[in-house]
Amino acid sequence: MGMSLTFIQLTYKDYYKSFILNNFVPETNTARQKNKTTMKKKILLIDDKESIAKVVSIYLSAEFDLTYFENPIKAIAWLQEGNIPDLIISDIRMPEMRGDEFLHYVKSNALFSLIPVIMLSSEESTSERIRLLEEGADDYILKPFNPMELKIRIKKIIKE
Repeated sequence: MGMSLTFIQLTYKDYYKSFILNNFVPETNTARQKNKTTMKKKILLIDDKESIAKVVSIYLSAEFDLTYFENPIKAIAWLQEGNIPDLIISDIRMPEMRGDEFLHYVKSNALFSLIPVIMLSSEESTSERIRLLEEGADDYILKPFNPMELKIRIKKIIKE
């Protein structure tokens, strides 16, 4: 059985360029800073009221990459496509699927269980807040809320 070998003749300069480009591309401080500033944290917002999404977007879009769905079913489909946000904000009272059911889905799914969740609700029930916090919500904010307070709470949870 004969074996054929093909030799490619490279000059030292070609080899050096190839080696450097493939193995050593040092990242400068400015490149690191640029990457750090362009990488926004991702937030998934679920609320059946578009007005809430607009207000949240006004206050958060400069610092965060915001994805909005009007119901948890669409949000679950988005998550199942491989999208993993850094934080989820969900209303509780929504048609088709309640926010507490969505919270249960997220926290019982190994792929999503570590994603922090903030629940929004107009319900002032202490027992409801305690129940959701026990079920895995990282925070609970009453509606109407101050968007600046929401922003501060988000930053504390995801520790930019």
